[in-house]
Amino acid sequence: MTLRKPHKSDASSIAAISIEVWLGTYIKRGVRGAFADYALSEFTQSKTEQLICDPAQFMMVSENEDGIDGFIRVSTGRSAPVSGCSDVEISTLYVQPYHHGKGIGKRLLSAAFQYARGKGVKSVWLATNAENSPAIAFYLSQGFEHVGETHFQIENDAYLNNVYCYRLE
Repeated sequence: MTLRKPHKSDASSIAAISIEVWLGTYIKRGVRGAFADYALSEFTQSKTEQLICDPAQFMMVSENEDGIDGFIRVSTGRSAPVSGCSDVEISTLYVQPYHHGKGIGKRLLSAAFQYARGKGVKSVWLATNAENSPAIAFYLSQGFEHVGETHFQIENDAYLNNVYCYRLE
């Protein structure tokens, strides 16, 4: 397993992992059109290329002998939905389910923390679906604290998300 910064040529692989993980995590009882439309419009090669090139985004990919198996994206200038957090968000931490438990998420988080510390940031925050028990357990085990709640909106429906903060000091 190697960690490295992504290249534009990685965009389709990152987009595919995003669709795989997002649908596998949030679509449990059937795919509604609104969810399919969201995933297919958000997780595209073009949008991923833009993120890779955006200086407000820090990204790292995990790569094994067969290809990319996970990635992390850290966004600067992102106000947290609760007070007491910095403006640095861990926007995405996705690891293919087959590769869970291999330390990939921990290594990607460590790279994100190192990046944030290098920028002089005192904390990072993230939001995750309140029903995503595996992710919540992972973040708590890594030292994140539950600091509030927000909602993720698709069409007229709002889904409860927990907000977590990690103090880098």
